Amino acid sequence: MTVVRALARPLLSMIFVVQGANSIRNPEPLVPKAQPLTDRLVPLVKRVAPPQVGDRIPETTVNLVRLNGAVQVLGGLALATGKGRRLGAATLATTLVPVTVAGHPFWQVKDKEARQAQRVQFMKNLGLLGGLLLAAVDTEGRPGIAWRATHGARAAKRETRRGVKAARRETGRGAKAAKREARQLAREAKQAARLAKAELT
Repeated sequence: MTVVRALARPLLSMIFVVQGANSIRNPEPLVPKAQPLTDRLVPLVKRVAPPQVGDRIPETTVNLVRLNGAVQVLGGLALATGKGRRLGAATLATTLVPVTVAGHPFWQVKDKEARQAQRVQFMKNLGLLGGLLLAAVDTEGRPGIAWRATHGARAAKRETRRGVKAARRETGRGAKAAKREARQLAREAKQAARLAKAELT
């Protein structure tokens, strides 16, 4: 791991760990903003998700805020420590979307200054989302799964083509050698026939 990654990951995850811990300890101040979103999303998720998942989703907004906070703490620690960093970053990105929509709906604010402040917070969260997405796809310079799959298939095709060409060459060489051998045997047979005929006369 490079020095930049060692510094960037904890810096990026710090706000999620701190805010997540605050959400677990004191969720009530966040409930009024989260309530409109959870009232719409929870029934939808329960309808779409398999029963074993849907039955485990908390009913109350307080518990949903706490659950989101716990996920942010775990995702932030995974990203900061590097243990499961890509999954942690992807998880944080997933939690950030509803938090941003519920927490900073600047399009609903009438007051011009308040709307501007909410827009700035919304844009900051979009910047964090971009950073998390980059962290989620960061392979530390090693080829990712998609790259390996694509290039592995291409390499296999190249090797197959080379193998076919080599087999054709070897087949061609074998056929030429067999023809030479047959011609040589035919010449020897003719000479033997001539010698036998000369001896008889």
